[in-house]
Amino acid sequence: MTIPDILILFAVGLVAGVVNILAGGGSLLTLPVLLFLGLPAAMANGTNRVAILVQNIVASGSFRRSGYLPLKTALTCAPTALIGSILGARMAIHIGEDQFRAILAGVIMMVCAVMIFDPVSKLRADGRAPLRGRTALLAGTFLLIGFYGGFIQAGVGFLIIAALMVHGLDLVRVNAVKVFVVGLFTAAALAVFVVHGQVDWPRGLALASGNALGGWMGTRLAIKRGHAWIRRLVLTVALLFALNLLRQALLGG
Repeated sequence: MTIPDILILFAVGLVAGVVNILAGGGSLLTLPVLLFLGLPAAMANGTNRVAILVQNIVASGSFRRSGYLPLKTALTCAPTALIGSILGARMAIHIGEDQFRAILAGVIMMVCAVMIFDPVSKLRADGRAPLRGRTALLAGTFLLIGFYGGFIQAGVGFLIIAALMVHGLDLVRVNAVKVFVVGLFTAAALAVFVVHGQVDWPRGLALASGNALGGWMGTRLAIKRGHAWIRRLVLTVALLFALNLLRQALLGG
């Protein structure tokens, strides 16, 4: 690995770290770069998890120290997400690129609709998520999210945002739970990739250094700016990603 490679990975990781914390989809930036630098698809997928894990450890600690991590909700989501991620990672062998892009674009559009119409805004009055007997539903949802995260990872943040918003969390706390849960299931998925020898550690650590700094910066911005600002940012990022994915699907890459 050359010095330019290290600088490129750090810079891309920095941007992706901020994007991942505030919205999601940072892996749609980092995965193409890892592929461009010569990694096979499976190894790029595994190497990317090193950076995501480090990023979310840093961000979770920052949210926790600032009092914005609703731990009870996070622990409700985590166990099934962990199980799902292991199953998803074990199946991360082949996927049709164009079909994946079209489906992901549709999912992101649905997330945007939830944020635009915001049907549960009244539930956020006290800044917490009242589960109201829906613990099983939330856990089941995160089993599927964990599976997707273990399988592909790219764009999983948008799914988590949608799942948590309908349970009444504001977007600052949504992001806090998101980084906590993603950190846990990324660790499980990474273990699967490590066992199968699909991690390039030097490139992963170079990328992780940028992601860690970006994760810390994103946490500071989330706390400082609040729900309304994050909502506008997530909508902008999500729509841009969705339009790009649709373009790629229609044009065949």
